[in-house]
Amino acid sequence: MPPAPLERITPQHIRQYLDWRKAAPVRANREKALFSHIFNKARGWGYTSAPNPCSGIRGFTERGRDACIEDATYKAVWDAADWPTRDAMDLAYLTGQRPADVLKMRLPDIRDGYLWLTQSKTRKKLRMAIAGELAALIERIQGRAYKVTSLALIRNETGQPLSYHALWNRFEEARKWAANALDAAGSSEAAVAVRGFRFRDPHDIGGEPGTRTPDQRIMIPLL
Repeated sequence: MPPAPLERITPQHIRQYLDWRKAAPVRANREKALFSHIFNKARGWGYTSAPNPCSGIRGFTERGRDACIEDATYKAVWDAADWPTRDAMDLAYLTGQRPADVLKMRLPDIRDGYLWLTQSKTRKKLRMAIAGELAALIERIQGRAYKVTSLALIRNETGQPLSYHALWNRFEEARKWAANALDAAGSSEAAVAVRGFRFRDPHDIGGEPGTRTPDQRIMIPLL
């Protein structure tokens, strides 16, 4: 029974744990990776000289998500959202960036006709031509009058930078409202699609690759 001394944890225990967590394979893989990291830290700090029991134990096969959000699903949530959430959704869609990166975009990042950014996850530096719908969106955002002056592109109703937690709560509320409205209208299939709409990374909100026109999304990596 746990807890167990580090020296007594064997690859068999790791395999048994994965089998026990097979109902949530992705989460099980992350937990195995975390345990492996902790065990290696313990080895480095001298708490144990035992080999890492995760070595040689294969996790579950993971499949990338290939679902894209239909225009009708996007619009249903967009219509139900407040305008800071709409700004964030549109900026994520038109730039193809993660919500966390969208919230870090600032007015000084707009210069020489481009939007300049560094992706948090990959540290890749990009510049995007500001044209078409992206230009219209930025003009819409900059055209608002706020009580508080902020350099953030995505701001709340008073002008303060919108936090990730606040965006998540606002999006969830809009998604819930849109799904309930569709259920009430007898569109149960559309409601299911709305409830399955997640806003975490570009695959959740960006649609099929190649469906945006060149003036909507032009990304140039900075080598």
